[in-house]
Amino acid sequence: MRALSIVHVVFSSRIAGGEHHCIDLANAQAALGHTVHVIGPAGSAVRHALDPRVSFHGLHLPLLRGARVKRLAARLGADIVHGHLGPACKATAAATSSARVGTLHVGYKTHHHARLDALVCVNSAQVDRLKDFGGLHRVIYNWAPERSSGTCASKAPSGSLRMEFGIPATAPVIGCVGRLHAAKGMHTLIQAFQRHAPADAHLVLIGEGPQRAELEALRGEDKRIHLLGFRWNVDELLGEMDLYVSSSREEQFPLAILEAMRARLPIVATATLGAREMLDPAQSAIVPVDDAPAMGQAIAAALEERHRNARQPVVYDMDRYDRSTAVRATLALYQDVIARQGATVQGLAGLSVEDARG
Repeated sequence: MRALSIVHVVFSSRIAGGEHHCIDLANAQAALGHTVHVIGPAGSAVRHALDPRVSFHGLHLPLLRGARVKRLAARLGADIVHGHLGPACKATAAATSSARVGTLHVGYKTHHHARLDALVCVNSAQVDRLKDFGGLHRVIYNWAPERSSGTCASKAPSGSLRMEFGIPATAPVIGCVGRLHAAKGMHTLIQAFQRHAPADAHLVLIGEGPQRAELEALRGEDKRIHLLGFRWNVDELLGEMDLYVSSSREEQFPLAILEAMRARLPIVATATLGAREMLDPAQSAIVPVDDAPAMGQAIAAALEERHRNARQPVVYDMDRYDRSTAVRATLALYQDVIARQGATVQGLAGLSVEDARG
């Protein structure tokens, strides 16, 4: 495969699942010798998580982003422009001099994705929702992101979670990672925890977002519930937990579940598209969305089982979620899009010649 010039576009200032995926993909592609750029807001935290071989281009104002992405991609000689999340995919569609790809981190929307040349579906259910899409598509599963030891990771608090919050060594710890937003369902998780978890259990919420004040109010005086804010050392924190809970109302392919699987934790998850595709019901508890009693009962049962089997790790089949396989599949999709565009151009040129002869 020849070296490509690849431009990723992600318009988030914070880092959550889709941004993590973009960062890790860009870093992996640069490590393989491709020329990789990322376009995002000038003050984005994404910039500091990128490999030094990846160039970041900051946009200072959120105006005319499609036209600016188009000009910048042309100046950089981009073979591929790859959008992540809806607004970035919409801007990517304007880069008509390059092959345009989008990843469906959230889901297909005609006004964001229909004009792209190819789409990466992160679960198989998304394929059935591409009825008006005429480009290529592939199902390429995400992977648990690599946690670099670079600038951002070095700023993360390190050491014992239990020591930081005074949690006894024998107390069960339940964790959840995600943005503090209503879509993540953490208010339901707090309710489920308070009503059904053992009295000595602790709940750790890792992430930041607009719902923090609401969640703090819901927590009240319960000292067992800890809102850690954003942390980079997620793998280290998961290593001290007894149970992971994904409480989201909607998830296409949650990276946090993959991280919990990599940590070999038992998992309770709401029945989102992503969780249903990723988890085997024989190994994990899948409960209805927004159902605090069902979630709470599943948490209590999982902790009881965890105690009964002496914290035996859960071994998940992670072969489908291999980073190098997914990176290669993404690059292969790029090549297919480029080849398809080349064939179209040649076909149009042939038609022009025939027209001229006629």
